[in-house]
Amino acid sequence: MTGSERPILLVEDNPDDVDLTLRAFKRAGITRPVEVARDGVEALDYLFAQGTFAGRAGHQLPVVVLLDLKLPRMDGHEVLRRIRADARTRLLPVVILTSSVEETDLMRGYGGGCNSYVRKPVSYTEFVEAARQLGLYWLVLNHEAPPVPPPGTRG
Repeated sequence: MTGSERPILLVEDNPDDVDLTLRAFKRAGITRPVEVARDGVEALDYLFAQGTFAGRAGHQLPVVVLLDLKLPRMDGHEVLRRIRADARTRLLPVVILTSSVEETDLMRGYGGGCNSYVRKPVSYTEFVEAARQLGLYWLVLNHEAPPVPPPGTRG
């Protein structure tokens, strides 16, 4: 998998928001593959190639994680904490993409090490524009951190 093929990981439990995000990306011209995790546990399983994702090459991480906060089984703050606690994913860009307007969520998100915090716009047009800008920044303008070599190899 080359750098240009690395997917976006969308962690979102609301099927309507998943559909809206995928349609917004398409309309914004973002053609990068999108993997969807429906809860926090599934997101970590994907990232660490465990559980149902045990066959996935764990060193091939997504280019960015778009993380909702209000998730079943494990909330977004705990997912972020675990991402930042592991050397393999410590530098992985994480954008909190949430409808939460709680100031405590904003503070916890940045305090936990998110790279960006975006409140989901209510209108479709504003959401498409936000998706376009997210894609432009994280997929075009941002310089990625160097990948962590797979365990047992020298980097």
